Amino acid sequence: MERTLDGRHIVVGGRRWRATDPGIPEKLGAELVAGLMHARRAVRTHAADARPWVQDAKVALGERGDPWWEPTDDGRSTRLAAAIRTILRGRPTGSMCPSEAARIAGGESWRALMPLVREIARAMHDAGEIRIQQGGLDVPPGVSGPIRLAPGPALRSWHTPR
Repeated sequence: MERTLDGRHIVVGGRRWRATDPGIPEKLGAELVAGLMHARRAVRTHAADARPWVQDAKVALGERGDPWWEPTDDGRSTRLAAAIRTILRGRPTGSMCPSEAARIAGGESWRALMPLVREIARAMHDAGEIRIQQGGLDVPPGVSGPIRLAPGPALRSWHTPR
């Protein structure tokens, strides 16, 4: 696939498209791409549910929203939330470490994003999108120590379309 000299775009059929953020770890990138492909297939039969899933996956990959090479605070927050939703939709009975979202959006400086990820997780918890857990049990959003994020009742998964 042809890329522009700066590596920020790919060229397909003479058109430029934003490239996926190269700072995303390979395993997490593969999970995001799998979510994107699943959402694209679901558009045919469940368009109302699937289009926001496509948007989340594209934002998490850095292909939409703020450019991954020039993120703003709002854009980074949007990308972190999209990454959490996309990963958890692919793990309907599992959970994720908040650091996975930080690694997707933060590249090598992902650790600096951890307070922001926890803040976003609190807001997503309050909206019913996720549950916050320690030791497999649901805990209040402000708990200290290591946590995991699990799908909440308001987060529809890839496996439960309408």
